[in-house]
Amino acid sequence: MGKQILHITNGGSLTSYLNELQIEGEIVTWQEMLCEGPTKIMVHSDELIQARRDFLGEFYNIDLDMDKVGFALTQLNNANERYSEVVLWFEYDLFCHINMLAVINLLLQKKIDLPTYLVCSGRIPGSKELKGLSELSVSQLMKHYKEKVKLTDNDLELASTLWQIYCGVDHNLLKPYIVQSSSFKYLNSCLKAHLKRFPDTITGLNTLETNILKLIKENNIKSKHHLLGYALNYQGYYGYGDLQLQRIIDYLHPFYTVVDDKVELNRKGHETLYGQYNASKEFKNDMVFGGVKKLDFQFSISENKLVKSP
Repeated sequence: MGKQILHITNGGSLTSYLNELQIEGEIVTWQEMLCEGPTKIMVHSDELIQARRDFLGEFYNIDLDMDKVGFALTQLNNANERYSEVVLWFEYDLFCHINMLAVINLLLQKKIDLPTYLVCSGRIPGSKELKGLSELSVSQLMKHYKEKVKLTDNDLELASTLWQIYCGVDHNLLKPYIVQSSSFKYLNSCLKAHLKRFPDTITGLNTLETNILKLIKENNIKSKHHLLGYALNYQGYYGYGDLQLQRIIDYLHPFYTVVDDKVELNRKGHETLYGQYNASKEFKNDMVFGGVKKLDFQFSISENKLVKSP
């Protein structure tokens, strides 16, 4: 029996799609959301698994399925002998890119020395909106697969460096890589988006939080569920899921009211958007991004970098 192609997908939806298409090879499904919560440089470690288990349980009431984790990691055992190449299927957004960096580092740490390719969706001819892989038609998806990009040694080294920085305490070190060229077409936009996940020095809100308040201000929002739909569709390069955005909407409650099938900004919400009130006085969001606590830094637009929170 010859060696197979190893596909690593960004989630169950795409895995199902590829199975329907009877794509040649074996599929590993990567089901994590490493863009939020603590991470460790060593991807396959008891320390990281326990940290993720604690985080997902505390923040999202999710019990990490250890059987699925174990099965996915087992599929990577003896990879050099079992597989001919690795194909990574990840999208244009920050959610996918952080997971992708982790997967590449897992391959490197397991000393999997195989040709590695990337299938990454985003801009599609004829569409104004960025598209996820599962949103592509069969012909579009297969065209992406046919045109997959082989990652160079420099690309792999870049992914290793960025993962180490993300797991560290100084995310300003990511800034020089925003302008560096690589095979990761959307990486620059994702790194910019990540830095703006820290609170703005004036409003105390990050870009995602600001965007949600703007959606309330500029649209006829009838309910929090209606607001979630808008937030999912108009989040740019973040790629957050329902649970993540719903959590943000919930903790932003001091800045809006829900009355008579209408969600409206209250006075505090308007003042915050106009830079007349700093929201950090209102709530403490103890989210962690990799190796950094969100509240330890703020993003200064004037200096275009993270600064220590006062």
